[in-house]
Amino acid sequence: MGQKKLIRFAEIESFTNVLQYPKGMQDKWKDYFKNDHPLTLELACGKGEYAVGLGRLHPERNFIGIDIKGNRIWRGAKTALDEGLHNVAFLRSQIDKVADYFARDEVSEIWITFPDPQLRFSKMKKRLTHPRFLRIYQQFLKPGGLIHLKTDSPDLYNFTKAVINLYELELLIDYDDLYREPQINNELLIKTHYEGLDIAQSSRIHYLQFVINKALPVEKDATLKNLFSEQ
Repeated sequence: MGQKKLIRFAEIESFTNVLQYPKGMQDKWKDYFKNDHPLTLELACGKGEYAVGLGRLHPERNFIGIDIKGNRIWRGAKTALDEGLHNVAFLRSQIDKVADYFARDEVSEIWITFPDPQLRFSKMKKRLTHPRFLRIYQQFLKPGGLIHLKTDSPDLYNFTKAVINLYELELLIDYDDLYREPQINNELLIKTHYEGLDIAQSSRIHYLQFVINKALPVEKDATLKNLFSEQ
């Protein structure tokens, strides 16, 4: 491990806005933030640009960036501390364990910003909008709670639309080319480090906003798999 990573790992141990694999946090976030403001998660947050950016825009809400990479979390956590953003925190954990940290109906919104699209068919279940993950989010997301996906991957965008269609979820906004829209809100103007890298080289950013408004039957997972095995 590089010297810089070691230093950052040591520093986040002392950061008051970073919790690493904490125990007993379900239904305790209002105590942590010392208020009962709505709670929003940024999953696979990387350097936490969205959690920090949303925290600046909405002091009346609380935000938690979640990622397994402590050296990445360091950047967002340090920025939040330096700017006195008391409504922004970071949680170090795997995304598939996230339900361990939040109680039923405790989370109001989820942002998934430029995640690894897991392009190989064999890794489809690792996509953060796969029904396997959506069922996890259902355990703590409030009824009507929004899920936002912002990605430069047309594969992940089209996959997520297929999931929404197959499981009959409620699609609220669908921007195939976000920055060509005549008017978008300030939340969508926040840019992450990974957006700037343009890894997908698609020349466009996709955005979906949807609600998990019903159960996700496990038997439909085979149909989803077959849809993409034929491509």
